[in-house]
Amino acid sequence: MASPPESSTQPPSSADGAEKTRFSEFELIPPQLLRAIDEAGFEYCTPIQAQSLIHTLHGLDVAGQAQTGTGKTAAFLITIFAGLLNHPLDGERYSGEPRALVLAPTRELALQIAKDAEQLGRYLGLRTAALVGGMDYQRQRAALQQGLIDLVVATPGRLIDFIENREIFLDQIEILVLDEADRMLDMGFLPQIRRVIRQTPRKEHRQTLLFSATLNADIMQLAEQWMVDARWIEAVRSPQNAGAVKQEIYLLADHQKSTVLINLLHRFAGQRVIVFANRRDRTRHLEEKLARHGLKVGMLSGDVPQVKRLKTLEAFRAGKLDVMVATDVAGRGIHIDDIALVINYDLPEEAEDYVHRVGRTGRAGATGHSISFASEHDAFELPKIEQLLGLKIDAHQPEEALLQPVRPQAQRNRTATD
Repeated sequence: MASPPESSTQPPSSADGAEKTRFSEFELIPPQLLRAIDEAGFEYCTPIQAQSLIHTLHGLDVAGQAQTGTGKTAAFLITIFAGLLNHPLDGERYSGEPRALVLAPTRELALQIAKDAEQLGRYLGLRTAALVGGMDYQRQRAALQQGLIDLVVATPGRLIDFIENREIFLDQIEILVLDEADRMLDMGFLPQIRRVIRQTPRKEHRQTLLFSATLNADIMQLAEQWMVDARWIEAVRSPQNAGAVKQEIYLLADHQKSTVLINLLHRFAGQRVIVFANRRDRTRHLEEKLARHGLKVGMLSGDVPQVKRLKTLEAFRAGKLDVMVATDVAGRGIHIDDIALVINYDLPEEAEDYVHRVGRTGRAGATGHSISFASEHDAFELPKIEQLLGLKIDAHQPEEALLQPVRPQAQRNRTATD
């Protein structure tokens, strides 16, 4: 089971020596839900889970600063399922009237959350539906109408489509979750989110959970509007933590990037590696070049059809691909353990994106590794990243062996047979 994907199997002590909390210590988590958590091999809560569940299981609103890999997905799914089971509805229910709603910024993330929900809820008798753009509307409509749906996980735009067509009604929503709220605002979804929230019961009559990598002034203002006496928690999975992610910066010229990348990937052959680039055309170019060098590579970017993106992601998860080249938005759907290395081919323009990228490795207590390329075109982004992290990242030139040119596989094969 991939989730509750970010929970802990580590011994009962945290980094500061404090005793960890077991899921079984929460009396409001129903036995059948504990069974699913236990079968996933998870016994101890991550910090975000421990800090949020003590509030959310009692129906309180929570705004949490939590990055990828902290365990926030399991935290809000456990809250949702426990809440729905512990407070069964009286009276008649109708199709198209979910009791819980999770809003996520990207299709990949929404589908991953829905997949995690199906696995966590395997013994609960509760049904989940995913409503996301870029996929067959009629199929999603049919799923929504086949019996009662308890939880809907959606992207804002597709959910608005269903609302406008009067095929979903949100007046019975008991628990609302806004996941990666900062990213949804960055992507311009605020008008759609406001419209969705207006369709739900008043904030006094629903529970609202908000998770964001950053709790800036805009997020905090929205939380005040949408929540009641929210508990503010911070359990940031800082990628600078020793033993979590080893971070390096390679100082090099732009024309050296591809050579160093290819040599690095051959060095990590057989291990999962994610390569982040800033532009779609760059990801396409890199995928083609890496394939010519005999690497099993896939690509995730916004111009790849959704069905193909999902198949590519599944191939990466199954080990059929070793390397995934991705943009930031598409990369948000990559929730896979055992990522050995994250390479930032381009430094991101937003420092927060660096944190999200690096958060793909070193998950669930494992050791991770990230290498970022800083060239004459993007090295100026480095101070913003270091300021956000509160530390200096080890920056140095790559070793000489990584700078040695490598011929494409076809050329090597021809040379060998000449």
